Amino acid sequence: MSEPLSTSRPAAPVVSDRVLTVPNALSALRILLVPVFLVLVLLELDLAALIVIIISSLSDFLDGIIARRFSQITKLGQLLDPAADRLFIFAAVIALAVREVVPWWVVGVIVGRDVFLAVLGLVLAQHGYGPLPVHHLGKLATFALFYALPILVLGLAFPAVQAVSDPIGWAFTLWGALLYWWAGILYLRETLELTAGPPRGAPASDTLGDRRRSTDG
Repeated sequence: MSEPLSTSRPAAPVVSDRVLTVPNALSALRILLVPVFLVLVLLELDLAALIVIIISSLSDFLDGIIARRFSQITKLGQLLDPAADRLFIFAAVIALAVREVVPWWVVGVIVGRDVFLAVLGLVLAQHGYGPLPVHHLGKLATFALFYALPILVLGLAFPAVQAVSDPIGWAFTLWGALLYWWAGILYLRETLELTAGPPRGAPASDTLGDRRRSTDG
C-alpha cells in the first residue's frame, strides 16, 4: 500500500539575528562598490565600471543562494540586500543620465517610485503597520533594472557591440520601470486596504465608542 501524500507546507525559513555571515558580507561589499562604480562611470573608465557591476551582480546572485542553502537568512540581511540593490540602481541610472546614455526622465521614474513607497511606509507606520512584504512584481522589476544597467555599460565599454546591447538594455530598462510602478500601485492598494479601518492595536472600546458616536450623530 502506498503511503499517503503529505499535505503539509514546507517550513518557513528561520530568520536569525546574526550579523557576521557570508551573505551579509557580500551585501556590504555591494554597498561599498556603489561609490566606486559611480566614480568610474563619471570618469568614463567604462571597462573598469563594467567589471565592478559584474562583480556586484554575481555577489547579489551568490548571497541569496548561500543564505538559503546554509540557513544564513538574517534580519540584517533582509535590510542590506534590497538596500544594496536600490543604491546600485540609483547610482547607475544617475551616472548614465549624466553621461547622456539614458534621459533624465528615467531617473525620475525610478527614483520617484521609491519616494512614493517611502510615503506609503510613513502612512502605514502612522496606522501601526510595518513595511509591506515584497511583491513578486517588485522583485521582477528589480531584477530587470539590475541587469539592464550592466548591458548598457557593456555598450560603453565595447562600442562595437552597442548596436546590439543598447536595444536589449533599453528593453530591460523600460520593462523594469513599468513593473516597478505596477508593483507600486499594488502596494498603494494594499496600503489603502490596511488603513481604511482604525489604527492597528486601537482599543476595542475606543472603536466601539467611535461607532456609537457616528450612529448617534
